[in-house]
Amino acid sequence: MGLTGKLLCQTSIKSGDVFYEIFSTRPHHLHTMTPEIKGCDLHEGEFGKVGSLLIWKYFMDGKELMTKDRVEMIDKEDKSVIFKVLEGDLLDDFKIFVTSIHVDTKGEDNLVTWSFDYEKVDESVKDPTEYLDHVLRITKAIETYHLDK
Repeated sequence: MGLTGKLLCQTSIKSGDVFYEIFSTRPHHLHTMTPEIKGCDLHEGEFGKVGSLLIWKYFMDGKELMTKDRVEMIDKEDKSVIFKVLEGDLLDDFKIFVTSIHVDTKGEDNLVTWSFDYEKVDESVKDPTEYLDHVLRITKAIETYHLDK
């Protein structure tokens, strides 16, 4: 078992462009779409700009958690966003934790791919598979929110 790893999951949605826009430029609106996210506050920079620092507050397994992330990349053409955790609860177990979101939009069928690149602090730390379930719940909640409007 290694200390570094990569996990990914994919799911189909109908509102791919909206989903990408939310994570790339309007993450502070997520708390209105899903109970998993308590808030996303701008710490430094501007929403929608690479290098900006965001404070995420979220619920997982009945606990309120927090991370401070830097926006590493926003690619409008590829509809991809990358966040790197700089501080917060995830760094109790991981030296490095990077989240990538990619939306492949082709007609009515859109595919969201989430991936996590990480390095554990030691061998006793489990792979962060519970985060895959977490982001899938977030994705479905956003989809439901937009389809019900």
